[in-house]
Amino acid sequence: MSTIDTLTPVLTDTWDAERSWQLETYEAHGGYRAARTALGMDQDAIIAAVKDSGLRGRGGAGFPTGMKWGFIPQDNPKPKYLVVNADESEPGTCKDTPLMMASPHLLLEGVIISSYAIRANRAFIYVRGEILHVIRRMQAAVAEAYEKGYLGKDIFGSGYELEVVVHAGAGAYICGEETALLEGLEGRRGQPRLRPPFPAVAGLYASPTVINNVESIASVPSIIEHGADWFASMGTEKSKGYGIFSLSGHVTRPGQYEAPLGITLRELIDLAGGIREGHQLKFWTPGGSSTPLLTDEHLDVPLDFEGVAGVGSMLGTRALQLFDETTCVVRAVLRWTEFYKHESCGKCTPCREGTWWLVQTLAALERGEGSEADLDLLLDQCDNILGRSFCALGDGATSPISSSIQYFREEYLAHLTHGGCPFDPAASTVFAREGALA
Repeated sequence: MSTIDTLTPVLTDTWDAERSWQLETYEAHGGYRAARTALGMDQDAIIAAVKDSGLRGRGGAGFPTGMKWGFIPQDNPKPKYLVVNADESEPGTCKDTPLMMASPHLLLEGVIISSYAIRANRAFIYVRGEILHVIRRMQAAVAEAYEKGYLGKDIFGSGYELEVVVHAGAGAYICGEETALLEGLEGRRGQPRLRPPFPAVAGLYASPTVINNVESIASVPSIIEHGADWFASMGTEKSKGYGIFSLSGHVTRPGQYEAPLGITLRELIDLAGGIREGHQLKFWTPGGSSTPLLTDEHLDVPLDFEGVAGVGSMLGTRALQLFDETTCVVRAVLRWTEFYKHESCGKCTPCREGTWWLVQTLAALERGEGSEADLDLLLDQCDNILGRSFCALGDGATSPISSSIQYFREEYLAHLTHGGCPFDPAASTVFAREGALA
């Protein structure tokens, strides 16, 4: 049976409902049933259910969610905190934003269950500052929940108390990194912390803290309501469950497509109406611009953590940016690298200085300046950043460069041969991967 035949909307189930963001609509579709069930369960049983489901972090790293919850030291007398990472800033990623706009109460229900499981009485939802409409939507949902008695004291008569704060970030890409996010929450400049100690032991206000992505937390209510086995029945052996895949770029119907992990790009493109008419896929990103790009050779790679890693990339945030043959890969990579240079927090030398030099070298190549030796220089610069920066921003900045040289080296050389970019879409002059001009 095709993966497409088994599609069942869960996170996106109510997105088409009238005024789906309101509590009344959410409850009419079964909302908050799972929270009522969870608050009658033992906390350790909830953590065990999430572990058994195989849910892995949906923010990019893919770390097992239940295992992360289990790291919280319950013998620590300090308060426990849940922090939801809604600082969605990765280029091409757009799954958490529509989820919070269409189903803010789904996230809140997940927050209630998750906070209860880790014995936290205060939770923070850290939203990227630029998306003011999402901040307002979440704040309105929180206000509805307080008014109904679903937040605050004695939730559902269980005796459990939870306060939820929607925090607007200052708009820094780096605050998607969990420890930089904590710095921002505490009112300091967003820069990564040295680890250890890890957030589970000394996170927000030096207290035990769980930090999870929006989609990870929003997946929890369905696990409680339908059971761990139900969730684990979808996806692949090691990558369980479903997820939202963001398709953008040169595709007929860009948007959010919810599917079990393990679906292929070929199947997703079919769902999206194919590549735009008259064109063909050239390269794509499986998890945003900080993941090594892939080509049309990888259309049938299972989109799960292991499958994508097996071809040298990362599933990341499932931000699938698709580019057809009219796109200059050198120019695209340069634009991404300029973004990472701008967003580097400057704390560590490899990233602060390295991304600057990457932009200089790439920009010269894009103008047709330099020599073939500059490609080796680029790779050497990447090697000096990769694994040596304070956080993953530096590593991510190298991914599109090294992978594009691997697959499109001839296109880089064509820029040198032609004294600039060989692409001129108006004249239908495009560069083929084989190195010939069409």
